[in-house]
Amino acid sequence: VLDFNDPFSTEVKPRILLMGLRRSGKSSIQKVVFHKMSPNETLFLESTNKICREDVSNSSFVNFQIWDFPGQIDFFDPTFDYEMIFRGTGALIFVIDSQDDYMEALARLHLTVTRAYKVNPDINFEIFIHKVDGLSDDHKIETQRDIHQRANDDLADAGLEKIHLSFYLTSIYDHSIFEAFSKVVQKLIPQLPTLENLLNIFISNSGIEKAFLFDVVSKIYIATDSTPVDMQTYELCCDMIDVVIDISCIYGLKDDGTGTPYDKESMAIIKLNNTTVLYLKEVTKFLALVCFVREESFERKGLIDYNFHCFRKAIQEVFEVRMKVVRSRKHQSHLQKIKRPTPNGTPRMPL
Repeated sequence: VLDFNDPFSTEVKPRILLMGLRRSGKSSIQKVVFHKMSPNETLFLESTNKICREDVSNSSFVNFQIWDFPGQIDFFDPTFDYEMIFRGTGALIFVIDSQDDYMEALARLHLTVTRAYKVNPDINFEIFIHKVDGLSDDHKIETQRDIHQRANDDLADAGLEKIHLSFYLTSIYDHSIFEAFSKVVQKLIPQLPTLENLLNIFISNSGIEKAFLFDVVSKIYIATDSTPVDMQTYELCCDMIDVVIDISCIYGLKDDGTGTPYDKESMAIIKLNNTTVLYLKEVTKFLALVCFVREESFERKGLIDYNFHCFRKAIQEVFEVRMKVVRSRKHQSHLQKIKRPTPNGTPRMPL
């Protein structure tokens, strides 16, 4: 497996592992979230039979690698170096099919988590209780409680109570999978506290109810303000991004078909029937700010736009700092490779 042992690669691009039993829905999740595949089309996906790696590089913040592991592969087999696999991993997503008997999945989860923790205690363990669209609301809660209880009891029996597991109810047929992935990715963004602070300052000075910083390609929100996230609010934001991108693809290009549908002029206002206004503004070519504003507050649009200008400038400064760090680490990684001796023991000479 390439790139497992590149420290620069995993530091700048955190690695997310997708694991779980066969047919639990790992590849479908990846295709729906990052390839805009229709959920119904995933029914025709073939079972994954090899480790698949994908680089997600939509912006300087949404920047990571996803490794999709086939369910039938026993990566604890002696032919696999599982220590190498877990050493550079930022998050491990374990997918459990909620509509199947999950006892075998829980046993595999326990084995995976305990071995991964011994190699890398800093891994974030994320459990997706998947395919919950086929369960009633009561059954969803009962299933989540049962899996949560059993998984934590197994860890307690092994004397590993300090391992923290995060649980999410997910389905590719609604926005729950996007929200769950948003929470996973946010933990891998070192600039998250800065972004949240900027959003808090922006909404408090603009009279805004709620604001999200979205990656428009994947519809993952990489940051939001400190007020609680309501699922319905998040869904409205996702739908607005879809509408804006679809209309921009039709009307946003030049007469000769050139240009980009989403650029610094991109902006949208949607008035809802409950005296709330949805306001979208382009932050960078991959990021959008989506706000919920009361109609009376939106009358001061000039103030909101001025504060947005300050917010966008601050985001660009955070970007620049991030890029300086990336360049510095890349240079250090290059120097380390040069200093590393060749197989015959002689030092490498720079070209």
